[in-house]
Amino acid sequence: MSWSLRRAGVADLDAIMELEHTVFVNDAWSADMMRAELSSPHGYYLVATEVDADDATLAGYGGLFAPSRSDDADIQTIAVAGHARGRGLGRLLMQALIEQARQQDVAQVFLEVRADNPVAIALYRSLGFEELGVRPGYYQPDDVDAIVMRLTVQPRPPMPAHGQSPLDQTDQHPGSIA
Repeated sequence: MSWSLRRAGVADLDAIMELEHTVFVNDAWSADMMRAELSSPHGYYLVATEVDADDATLAGYGGLFAPSRSDDADIQTIAVAGHARGRGLGRLLMQALIEQARQQDVAQVFLEVRADNPVAIALYRSLGFEELGVRPGYYQPDDVDAIVMRLTVQPRPPMPAHGQSPLDQTDQHPGSIA
């Protein structure tokens, strides 16, 4: 299965909100909240569609909030349509958001996940997130706890000096495999 990811904007609001209300039946964000996220200079939102699909129906979206000059970022939301679940799209969206955090030199990425969502919890653990604690009754009106998780982001490798190849750069570090 191939997915196409692209940067989301306010023009995607209607499609995002349709999926938002499908996935998060009792605790969906309002259109105004989502519009603010999509418009924020600190937000980085992606939308996903299936490459070989006959239409461009939204299959998923995800968002990162990463203020400039901050060491921390938050996965604000991620949603995958029912027909796209179990096909690697959630992982792809998360990896893209984590990579964006890395590009912004973020040291830690945080998220909250519903305690009754074992599939998402397993995905986040497999990506290196660790559990920090619980926020009792965080998700309303369902009164479901939130598990707070954190990923320590590995920094970007240093860029080679002008005129050097990446292999030349690794030769300068003791213990590196050439």
